Amino acid sequence: MASQTILQGSVLSFTGTPFEGEPGDAVQVHEAVVVSGQHIAALGDLEQLQAAYPEADVVHHGNKVIIAGFVDAHVHYPQTAMIASWGKRLIDWLNTYTFPEEMKFADRAYADDIAGRYLDLTAAHGTTTMCSFATIHPESVDAFFSAAQARGQRVVTGKTCMDRNAPEGLRDTAQSAYDQSKALLQRWHGVDRLEYAITPRFSPTSTPDQLEAMGALWAEHPDCLMQTHLSEQTDEIEWVRGLFPDARDYLDTYEAFGLLGGRGLYGHAIHLELRERDQLREHGAALVHCPTSNTFIGSGLFDMAGLMAEGQRIGLATDTGGGSSFSMLRTMAAAYEVGQLRGVPLHAAQLLWLATVGSARSLRMDDKIGNLAPGMEADLIVLDLASTPAISQRSAVADDLWEAVFPTIMMGDDRAIAEVWINGQRR
Repeated sequence: MASQTILQGSVLSFTGTPFEGEPGDAVQVHEAVVVSGQHIAALGDLEQLQAAYPEADVVHHGNKVIIAGFVDAHVHYPQTAMIASWGKRLIDWLNTYTFPEEMKFADRAYADDIAGRYLDLTAAHGTTTMCSFATIHPESVDAFFSAAQARGQRVVTGKTCMDRNAPEGLRDTAQSAYDQSKALLQRWHGVDRLEYAITPRFSPTSTPDQLEAMGALWAEHPDCLMQTHLSEQTDEIEWVRGLFPDARDYLDTYEAFGLLGGRGLYGHAIHLELRERDQLREHGAALVHCPTSNTFIGSGLFDMAGLMAEGQRIGLATDTGGGSSFSMLRTMAAAYEVGQLRGVPLHAAQLLWLATVGSARSLRMDDKIGNLAPGMEADLIVLDLASTPAISQRSAVADDLWEAVFPTIMMGDDRAIAEVWINGQRR
């Protein structure tokens, strides 16, 4: 029989989307949750759960909040060591910081070190699942999947494909990108809790031949995710327009090669044209909001309210290391600030939903992770709403749960993460 643990606290379970109607109405608060083996068995009244699971250990968390582990829908684990690098726009930033660091991942030992470091740092911040770009090196994919597999984590990654506009040593070819991606996919996809994502970095670093090859690979393996970047900065969009003069818009540089679909993840998506918005919605593709990155390198302000209102599928992400934090709490705070700048402040329930259910929906994993409900995988975290004196004094005078949670979203860090459970195991 699977080991069972009852966790007592304010257990938050989403029963709907907080972007429709009153945000708080989409959340049900329970007294406790039962972890049985690798899954959530039940939620409800503490006494009733103790009676139903008499053999279970009980862990009391008082007035702490228990929620699903955070899901980070767009990261670059190879950029861990150069996070918070000063002062460049996207293209200069890639050439100055990113590409030199990614060159190091031809060395499997270095890739192993950074993969383990990244997963430890993010777990400390309450992130239990992420979708990461690797580098062009197959070793970088093997390192990340191996580290996640050892930790029992549900993760996604893929070999980043680039055959132009990148330095010598960071370029592959259309054929080698296809061959290596296919071999990695066949080795890892669906093993334990691992999923492969076909990963052209973005249109400027892939020739039409490579984009066509990636589209062909996705058509052969439609159960895989496909991740890339879209409309992050205005000068990037101009660059794309020059490289693809016949394309209707930036999205068309993917669409024309079979790289638009419901299992597609499009990072940033800030400066979208109307046709692009219509096509993304029609295909059920996911747009991934990366607010700390968008402000850190000056990209622009994501239209959360407008895109949500038109029915887009939206996730939230740190975009490490263009993003300036490993923390999804800090990312939620930045999303709130971006919303304020656009005149639409986000409710605490909406922010938590984006970092859990929303991102899980983007990854097409919301039947497994991102929420606390019977049968879901047991990835969960315990939030301390009094983790620092500043947060504690504010939450102490809160009138309701959301007012108590909000200071932790705005000012919290890894100290707010009291406990992390991954795959039914306490970390």
